[in-house]
Amino acid sequence: MADANTEHEVIIIGAGVCGIYMLHRMLELDVDAVVLEAGSGPGGTWYWNRYPGARFDSESYTYGYSFDPEILAEWSWSEHFAAQPETLRYLEFVVDKLDLRGHMQFDSRVESARFVDGENRWRVKLTDGRELGCRFLVTAIGMLSAATLPRIPGRETFEGESFHTYYWPKEGVELAGKRVAVIGTGATGVQVIAEIADKVGELTVYQRRPNWCAPLNNGPIDEQEMQRIRASYDEIFARCRETPGSFLHGPDFRVFDEVPESERLAFWNELYAGRGFGVWLGNFRDVLVEEAPNAVYSEFIADRIRERVHDPEVAEKLIPKDHGFGTRRVPLETRYFEAYNRDNVHLVDVNETPIEAITPRGIRTSDGEREFDIIVYATGFDAITGAFDRIEISGTGGQTLAEKWREGPITYLGLATAGFPNLLTLAGPQGASVSSNFPPNIEVGVNWAAELIDYLRGHGLTRVEATTDAEDEWTAEIMESYEGALLTRTRSWFTGYNSNVDGHDKLRYMIYLGGAPAYRKRLNEVVRHGYEGFRLA
Repeated sequence: MADANTEHEVIIIGAGVCGIYMLHRMLELDVDAVVLEAGSGPGGTWYWNRYPGARFDSESYTYGYSFDPEILAEWSWSEHFAAQPETLRYLEFVVDKLDLRGHMQFDSRVESARFVDGENRWRVKLTDGRELGCRFLVTAIGMLSAATLPRIPGRETFEGESFHTYYWPKEGVELAGKRVAVIGTGATGVQVIAEIADKVGELTVYQRRPNWCAPLNNGPIDEQEMQRIRASYDEIFARCRETPGSFLHGPDFRVFDEVPESERLAFWNELYAGRGFGVWLGNFRDVLVEEAPNAVYSEFIADRIRERVHDPEVAEKLIPKDHGFGTRRVPLETRYFEAYNRDNVHLVDVNETPIEAITPRGIRTSDGEREFDIIVYATGFDAITGAFDRIEISGTGGQTLAEKWREGPITYLGLATAGFPNLLTLAGPQGASVSSNFPPNIEVGVNWAAELIDYLRGHGLTRVEATTDAEDEWTAEIMESYEGALLTRTRSWFTGYNSNVDGHDKLRYMIYLGGAPAYRKRLNEVVRHGYEGFRLA
């Protein structure tokens, strides 16, 4: 155990991208802080997600931290979109470079946190029975860290290997010659399927809802190119600060109907051949906000799928019919569609032949049973609020956060919620980080929270709490931003839907849609007006 002390000024839950930077900022300010991490090492999502094909789809050099010139100068990325092992090495490098390990406690899962009103302090209980106290509790628990399994009877009876992708065994899995089933074709499933198709004996994919997928177009970065990237970091990060999603890719504001068709097609072919999210976020703005342009672009992508999948019947099953391109999170892929051209890969549409049960030998659908050696559940997450719900967080009067957020999250700025003083919800719902390139907006949120804590300490204040009026205004602003947005008409984790979680069968206001620049401006205004919307005491 890194630290035997039980009382701290700040406790940070989570040692991922967010928790690492928050700890660094606290130590810079000479604040007594500790990180509690359920895993056996730092990295957060990049510690847990070890499945084949796991990689991010933000350009590596935009996903890394921007705050430390030495880290930028010393670290070299090997690919434009780094795989999980490299990303984990990067985060471990940062932790060691900043000498943070001694302030982290691993294998320390938080069970509950209770605010003690008379003391203005939190009592934090761990699953191993320990209890710690702090003035300020900071959550850095990740937006996709509460894995969900499907509601299929018989899961516990399967006699082979089975696991959710989030818990892919650290020691690896022997795939050669095995009969493997993958349930789910979201972003994770797409990565796994493409990566293992040529490594297994037989692969059967169980699909409920196809997703609009587009090429990642990854490639290596040699030392010469890395030197050019280092020399361009100022421009790279400036570009990320300008775009709504903090990516290199921002919308094209030309009016869709005023661009000749031949010019549109040339532009779209260029996007499709380009790297990363340009195919989604670098498109005409009209494509993401108006149904008619979206339908035209969706058909363009559908034709690319038909070109890549040899069997026309399979191709049609892989083309979404219930939502337009970009109205759900777009998985970026590498030869995903080509996997279905292999003789050893089979697609099962569970809308046609529903899964009835997991059996000791495999999976039974309405048309019979298929036997497997391995079942992989790529069935996603109880997104954004799920990790909060798995900790019993009690505020003033004993109300729990899960109770308050039962119908959907209620926050102020995505960083605080009334009735829960001294709780800062970094990477929580309704902030900019959950709807954008994560690290750039994590730096924004962490810096704001660190400055708030420094302000409170400097003014002899021990309590900060969002007011209900500020919370109501922010909630109204969030709801207003959803009006007219195409993605709000689609069932996805962006909009709070999850068929594997009770009560998540309706629209919930989970994310901030105003764009990162507007969010930063709002945070600055709150500070400029003396932390408007907060009660300080």
